[in-house]
Amino acid sequence: MRPTAALAMTATAAATLLVATLSPTAHATAVTDTPRPTRAEAVAHAATALADHADILSLTKAQDTSVRDVIVDKDGTQHVRYDRTYRQLPVLGGDFVVHLGPDGGYESADRATRGTPSVPSVTPKIAAPRAADLAADALRSANPGAALRSLTARPELVVDAAHGSPALAWRTNAVAQDSLGNPVARTVLTDAVTGRQIDAWDSIETVTGDGRSLYSGTVPLETTGQGTSYQLKDATRGGTYTGDAQNKTDLCILGICLSRAPATLFTDADNHWGTGTTADRASAAVDAQYGTDQTWDYYRQVHGRNGIAGDGKGSYNRVHYGSDYNNAFWDDSCFCMTYGDGDGSTFGPLVALDVAGHEMSHGVTSSTAALAYSGESGGLNEATSDVFGTLVEFHAANTADPGDWLIGEKIVKPGFGKAALRFMDQPSKDGNSADCWSSGVGNLDVHYSSGVANHFAYLLAEGSGPKVIGGVRHNGTTCDGSSLTGIGKDRLGAVWYRALTVYMTSSTKYAGARTATLSAAKDLYGAGSTEYAAVAAAWSAVSVN
Repeated sequence: MRPTAALAMTATAAATLLVATLSPTAHATAVTDTPRPTRAEAVAHAATALADHADILSLTKAQDTSVRDVIVDKDGTQHVRYDRTYRQLPVLGGDFVVHLGPDGGYESADRATRGTPSVPSVTPKIAAPRAADLAADALRSANPGAALRSLTARPELVVDAAHGSPALAWRTNAVAQDSLGNPVARTVLTDAVTGRQIDAWDSIETVTGDGRSLYSGTVPLETTGQGTSYQLKDATRGGTYTGDAQNKTDLCILGICLSRAPATLFTDADNHWGTGTTADRASAAVDAQYGTDQTWDYYRQVHGRNGIAGDGKGSYNRVHYGSDYNNAFWDDSCFCMTYGDGDGSTFGPLVALDVAGHEMSHGVTSSTAALAYSGESGGLNEATSDVFGTLVEFHAANTADPGDWLIGEKIVKPGFGKAALRFMDQPSKDGNSADCWSSGVGNLDVHYSSGVANHFAYLLAEGSGPKVIGGVRHNGTTCDGSSLTGIGKDRLGAVWYRALTVYMTSSTKYAGARTATLSAAKDLYGAGSTEYAAVAAAWSAVSVN
């Protein structure tokens, strides 16, 4: 493929950026000639607020806090996100966001949970080896019939304030490999006094699927010259690069990876990469690198976010991971994306554009709201990746893979029996996902409980009724029989991104997501705006009231 010297912004991207720039905000009339506070100043202001409002935040001398993220609005309004410890133990559900005015004065706070996260004792009655055994059993139960090997579990003592009354608990990450060497992992939360399992969730955030050969046509790539050859490495996007895992897998013990499948950097003699077929190993690398580029550009151009973690640092990709591996995943510990080749009959290589956007958006969620990967919070975590993976696809404006509201449509083969992995206009079309909220939604797998938020996102952007988008027939139905008019993809993205980065916390559930997105819509467009009313109506249309 023929890269250009620089990736130019398309007219569509420029228009999207213009809309984001000109969108009215609640602070639009504020004085703008005063310098915006720096990150350090915002942190200093927040520290003062913590000292002055310790009672509101239930802070005590036994606790400590650390800054996770900082957002400074254009008008100087500041939002500082904190994690919390109790007697040096991490507090699950202890995170909170402090909101400060342009002058640094305290305005309000959003907390993951209420109450003071304290426990009578930090000495466990259940020993760490017993917690490890219980987590290993939970991993085996979650993978029935699988011959797991190299199974290890590493317990960490925490204070759990996310599941009712605070309790001393062991958080144990159990990891193993299946018969093909592919990784499986589960995090288990065990009461350190009684031994009761409090919660458990998959530790590797994944999307199951792949497609047909390679998917995005001929695309521009930024590469790095090295002597007489070129490296598939992009210095303009934080040094992102793509390597060949050579069909090997990671070796991890006690939750720590002792060795990783190689990411042998792809090189090329003439800067024309791949053939568009699986016969050339570089073809999958082209799709992976292109997906990284487009995801980086979407967040930078639309939301002003400089990289996945907002720090300008690039991630990297590994393609050709494992044997017949029907998966792709984002891993915080290596800050990398990993793609399997698929089994060739159900899925092809998992390097489609919306899959890349989905998985890397898990990294954005991890560095901001850190939505827990279980229950309703887990569904919102998955939906966040589906929403932004879809918006990345639309933003790319690639004629070989036009934007639509399907997830993974390029990677599935006829043997899969469905046109895509998920359908955001009618999530239940996949046979498992929920269209409407109910009290049992949190008991579903997070890939299916995400349906409620996916349905909301589609209705907010496109409205109800039939239409053709990206050459695909869509039909947005509602749970309450209402008819809705959408506000467009750009405004959906703006509302969801602000809600995620400013208002949501690790324990946010669907009711909290409604509140967070309404707060975001109020900030961006005003409480009496069409957009604010549309957000409320779209949530009601999926039974979240």
